[in-house]
Amino acid sequence: MRVVAACVCGSDLWPYRGVTPTHHAHRIGHEFVGVVEEVGPEVTTIAPGDFVIAPFYDCDMTCVNCKNGVSTSCLNGGWWGSDDKLGGFADGGQGQKVRVPHADGALVATPEYPSEELIPSLLTLSDVMGTGHHAAVSAGVTEGSTVVVVGDGAVGLCAVLAASRLGASRIIAMSRHESRQELARAFGATDIVATRGDEGVAAVKELLDGIGADCVLEAVGTKESMDQAIRSARPGGMVGYVGVPNGGPELPVRPLFNDNIGVNGGVAPVRNYVEELLQDVWSGAIDPGRVFDLELPLEEAAEAYAAMDERRAIKVLLRP
Repeated sequence: MRVVAACVCGSDLWPYRGVTPTHHAHRIGHEFVGVVEEVGPEVTTIAPGDFVIAPFYDCDMTCVNCKNGVSTSCLNGGWWGSDDKLGGFADGGQGQKVRVPHADGALVATPEYPSEELIPSLLTLSDVMGTGHHAAVSAGVTEGSTVVVVGDGAVGLCAVLAASRLGASRIIAMSRHESRQELARAFGATDIVATRGDEGVAAVKELLDGIGADCVLEAVGTKESMDQAIRSARPGGMVGYVGVPNGGPELPVRPLFNDNIGVNGGVAPVRNYVEELLQDVWSGAIDPGRVFDLELPLEEAAEAYAAMDERRAIKVLLRP
C-alpha cells in the first residue's frame, strides 16, 4: 500500500530517548493509512484502489485470539518494524510504501476515498483513538459513569473523547497544559485537575463527593501515573490502563484488595474496534483527528520527534 499519512506515536519516544535500547537501524512507524496498489493472489476482500486503515500491528482476524477480541495476540501476526517471520524486518509506516501481511484481516477499507479533512481522524483509528477507547471499555465506562483520565497526550485526550462517546456524566482530565486542557474540554471533559500526587488525588475526590471516580483511565505508563490512577478510583472502581509500561508502573495489591479496586487493560486491540469507531468518524459524530496539532513532510521526521519529545506538539502527522 502507498502511505498517504502516518504519524509519530508517544511510544516511539521511548527508543528515541534511549529508554528502550536500539541496537541497530531499523524501520519504524506503526500508525498509517493509505491506498492499496497491489494485492497477492490470496487477498479477497481488499482491492487495489481501496483507501485503508492499518492497525498498529499485523493480524489475521481469523485465529482464536483475534476472534476473542484480542487481535494484538494474533497467533500469526507481528509488529511493524520488528523481526519479520520471512526474514529481515517488517516494514514501518513512516515511509512511502508498506507491504502488509494478512491484508484481509489487518486492513479496513473506508466506504470511499475520504476527504482531506477526514484523513487525520481516520489515522487515529490505527492507534490512539482505539487505544483511548480500549481504556474506557476496560474500565467499564457506561452511561452516567464518573471518569478520571490520567495523561493528556493524544491517547489520554482520545480517552476523554471515548468516555464522552460512551455516555460518561462527568469526565475529569488531569492536565497541566493549557492547549491540551482546551482540547480535553472540546472532547467532553467537564473538569480539569492540574495538580499531581496527593494534591491531585485530593482535588479529584473533592470533585467526586470525596470518594473518587467510577472509572479511571491511565494513559501514561509510569509508576507515578499508575499510582495516581489507583488512588483516584472509588472503592469498587476500575482502572483501565493503556499506557505503555516503560516507566516502571507497579500494582500495590494491598490497597487494591482493601478497596476492591480492579485493574484491567493492556496493549489495545484496536483492530477489533475499527469498524465501530469508523462509523462515528465517517459521520462526523467524533473528530479525534484534532489531536494532530502539527503536520510535517516525512523528510522532516526528525523535527516531528523533537517536537513531541519537547512537548511542543501533542501529536505530529507526517505526509510522505
